[in-house]
Amino acid sequence: MKKIIIGLTGPLASGKGTVKDYMVKKYGAQDLRFSTILRDVMKRLSIEINRDNIIDLSTILRQRFGQDLLAKVIAEDAKNFTADTIVIDGIRRMDDVKYLKEIPGFVLSSIDADPKVRFERLVKRNENVGDDKKTFEEFLADHERETEASIPPVMRIANVHIDNTGTLEELYAQVDKIVEDARK
Repeated sequence: MKKIIIGLTGPLASGKGTVKDYMVKKYGAQDLRFSTILRDVMKRLSIEINRDNIIDLSTILRQRFGQDLLAKVIAEDAKNFTADTIVIDGIRRMDDVKYLKEIPGFVLSSIDADPKVRFERLVKRNENVGDDKKTFEEFLADHERETEASIPPVMRIANVHIDNTGTLEELYAQVDKIVEDARK
């Protein structure tokens, strides 16, 4: 079977993690996440893992070692993974796509949903410290931050677009179609 790499981009709480989890479960996909590298460093250094610290660490590393630092690592990992299906969560910048699009079988997928729905998901999952206390206005303000403001241009160049405003079954059907088409 041909190796496929599905890259996911989209705004906060649009469903990227849900798609990643589904692909891991259904297709046995190996998964990569840009923020995992940052979370690993923060954990090792005993730095609280919250959105502000993740953004700060990402900015510091990219300013010092190049905007494409994390992209190079993720692309190399994707090339070296042995699974026939790989899913990459958290593509945010054009630099993130630069190396991935050179890999045969790479498909960039954007995912989006209504902001109010995404806000409710963010608060409910409480992935980062303080997410459950965030207001809708703070959530919208987060979209103006450097890490989030760079996402819309990446979404515009995606090969496929996922609308995550419906049911889980509808979301999964869209993902199945993307995987099926990528394998052709």
